[in-house]
Amino acid sequence: MSRRTLAIMILIPFSVLTAYAVHKVGYIGIFDYHRHSPAGWQVIADLVIALVLVLTWLVPEARKAGRNPWPWVVATLFLGSFGPLLYLVFAQRPAPQQ
Repeated sequence: MSRRTLAIMILIPFSVLTAYAVHKVGYIGIFDYHRHSPAGWQVIADLVIALVLVLTWLVPEARKAGRNPWPWVVATLFLGSFGPLLYLVFAQRPAPQQ
């Protein structure tokens, strides 16, 4: 299974879940829910750490592929995991070797 296929398989249900959450509590409400307890702070800190680690892979990968990494970095900062998932979905497929 390719990275692209896996990203699409994750992106579709994650998009549905996110749309449902945003519909119920709004974009800010998703974060507001977590700010009221140390457990929520831990979840946000874990998300930030994980996304920083992903960006340490994504930026050099994009540059190596000749792609501008900044749209994906900005998407990650504002949309979380959607940034890296969309990067993988829209990644250029390598040319077949002969």
